[in-house]
Amino acid sequence: MNKQKMTAKEIFSIPNLMGYFRILLIPVFSWIYIHADGVSDYYVAAVLVGISGLTDMFDGKVARKFNMITELGKFIDPLADKLTQGALVLCFAVRYPLMRAVLALFILKEGFMGIMGLLLLPRGKKLDGAMWFGKVCTAVLYVLLFILLLFPGISLTAANLLISACGAFMLFSLIMYIPVFRKMWKESEPSGK
Repeated sequence: MNKQKMTAKEIFSIPNLMGYFRILLIPVFSWIYIHADGVSDYYVAAVLVGISGLTDMFDGKVARKFNMITELGKFIDPLADKLTQGALVLCFAVRYPLMRAVLALFILKEGFMGIMGLLLLPRGKKLDGAMWFGKVCTAVLYVLLFILLLFPGISLTAANLLISACGAFMLFSLIMYIPVFRKMWKESEPSGK
């Protein structure tokens, strides 16, 4: 296997720096949300999550436009996404009891994805980017979680509807990924070659 050493230019490329920045924002907005004393604190947390989302949108565009796509970036970007989503779900699980079920589903889904990725990598297979249903799930999750963040005074019924929608999209994504990984597993078996 040809392993190339990463250069400082790759490690510190603008898209990768944006990914690091997003990861560094996670403890900041989480701490502000959990320790919020008033509505203004929730708005500060929402602004930070919004900045993180914008950075997420731009890092891929910059990487593609200026030919800055790196293997490290392919790892950092989804890692920042999952850590941000996980932190938001965890923060909301403190405030909304129903979100604890979504947190368990999030751990199950991401655990499944991670384990399958680790099992398939030595077999020469990997998921090259998110599938359409994964992207839809991520987009819906961000929108619904952002609404919860932006409207801290939302009624429990409305919050539970949003949380249920998050869970439904997450479950749909998990169910859709199972046959994808099953197919990759079969293709990686010696008899499937």
